[in-house]
Amino acid sequence: MKRFLLLCLAALPVLSGGCGYRVGSLMHPQIQTVAVAPVTNETLAYNVASQVRGLLCEAFMVDGSLKLVDEKSADCIVYARVTQITFSESSWSSTDDDDDLFTPNEWNCNLTIEYTVIIPGRAAPLVSARTATGSVIFEGGADLEIGRLNGIRQAAYMAAKNVVSGVTEAW
Repeated sequence: MKRFLLLCLAALPVLSGGCGYRVGSLMHPQIQTVAVAPVTNETLAYNVASQVRGLLCEAFMVDGSLKLVDEKSADCIVYARVTQITFSESSWSSTDDDDDLFTPNEWNCNLTIEYTVIIPGRAAPLVSARTATGSVIFEGGADLEIGRLNGIRQAAYMAAKNVVSGVTEAW
């Protein structure tokens, strides 16, 4: 009886192979490497371009579907630009002394990236222009500017993960 159960369990992966499930990367088999070109920033927030490029590289490395290399040896290159960053208050709190005075306690940060993927030497893009967004809620804390910078970084990482998903699953 035990042998029969073990045989059934061993045959299960073989029999389920025809169900349309796929394990591993969804990328085209000829595309093995990717590069991230310098990102442009079209917002008023400073140092966002370098942060987004670093986070895009990190997201590609974490995903593992494509190997991250330099632009000269890459099978495809991701070009991205940050088009919008917005902030809005998401919750309010009153001070201890004055119940009529409310200040923002939590903030919402939305970041939008437009990206395209080019194969070097080809005129038509591999992935035409698309947008990816990232959104987070963060606390302002004692120093609101530090909180905003952390919120931008978190939203940029969420958007970068969406870019990687869009690139690797664009087929």
